[in-house]
Amino acid sequence: MPRKPRIEYAGAVYHVMDRGDRLETIFRDDGDRELFLKTLGQACERSGWRVHSYVLMGNHYHILLETPEPNLSAGMQWLQSTYTIRHNVKHRLRGHLFQGRYKAIPVDGEDGTYFRTVSDYIHLNPARAGLVRERLLDYRWSSFPALVGAPRKRPRWLCAQWVLEQGDRATGRMALRKGLEQRAQEDRKGGEIGKGMLKALRRGWCFGSEEFRSALLDRLDGGAGKGDGMARMHDEREAERLVKVGLAALAIKKIDLAKTPKGSAEKVALASLIRRRTMMTNGWLSKNLHMGDPSRVCRYCSAAVGRPDIRKLVRKLDMSIGKA
Repeated sequence: MPRKPRIEYAGAVYHVMDRGDRLETIFRDDGDRELFLKTLGQACERSGWRVHSYVLMGNHYHILLETPEPNLSAGMQWLQSTYTIRHNVKHRLRGHLFQGRYKAIPVDGEDGTYFRTVSDYIHLNPARAGLVRERLLDYRWSSFPALVGAPRKRPRWLCAQWVLEQGDRATGRMALRKGLEQRAQEDRKGGEIGKGMLKALRRGWCFGSEEFRSALLDRLDGGAGKGDGMARMHDEREAERLVKVGLAALAIKKIDLAKTPKGSAEKVALASLIRRRTMMTNGWLSKNLHMGDPSRVCRYCSAAVGRPDIRKLVRKLDMSIGKA
C-alpha cells in the first residue's frame, strides 16, 4: 500500500501521532513523560514550532502543532530519535521505540470547526480511555490543565490563542474548561464528534474543507510537498542570526574565525548554542565556524558539558540572544 502524501509548507497545521513499536508502552513512568515534554520543548525551540494541544497516553501520543516554516519532517526526526535515545539510556534498552513512520494529518487551520475538533479529540483522549474518573483536569499529561490554568505557568512553546476561542483571559479559560469537562462527563466515547468527521480525523490523509483539500492537492501537483521549494528554511536563517549575534557578544569578527583555534571555548560555546536552538548539521557548523572536520564538532560539544568556562560563555550568549 502506498504511503499517504507528506505535505510541508510554511504555516501548516498538523495532527501528529505515533505509537510504540508493537504497541508497547513509550512512557513507562512520569519521568518518561516529563522527558518527552522536555524534548518536545527543545524541538520547538530548534524548529520554531507552535504546539496548540497535546496528550501523552501509555503507548502513544497526539500533538496538534503548527510549523511556521516547512520543517515538519526534520523536526519530527529529531524529536523521536532524541527521545528514543534518552529513553533507552534511562532504561538500559536498545532498539526501536516507535512503530515506524509517524502519522501527520494536515488540518484546516482557517476553519475553526476542524481545528477545534482535533483539539477537543486530543484533550478528551484520557476520558475515553478511562484514565480519569471525575475531572478531565486531573489528567496531568495533556495541555488541557496548562491551557485553562494561569498563563505564567505554561511552557513557552504552548500556544493558547487558537484553542481559547473566547480569548486568553479568565472567561475564555473557564469556557474551555466547562465545555470539555461537560463533554467528558456526558460521553467518554466522544459521541459529540460526528461519525463522518471522526473517521476522517482518524483515517483521512487531511482534515478540512473541500477547498482545503483541493489546495493541498494543488501543492502536491506543483511539487510543493517538500517545502515550497524554499532553499533557506528556519534552521539556516536562525543559525545565521545566532552566529551574527553571538560573534558580536563575544567581540569576535567573522573574518577572524578562520584564525581562531578550531576548538576554542568561544567557538564551542557558539556551536553548542546553535545545536540546541536549531537542527543544523555538524557539517554546517564546522564550515561556518571553521572548526575542522565535522566529527570534531560533536566531540567538542560533548566535552563542553564538563567545562565551566564554556558553560559560562553559553549563558552569556543566551542572554545576548534574548536581548537581540
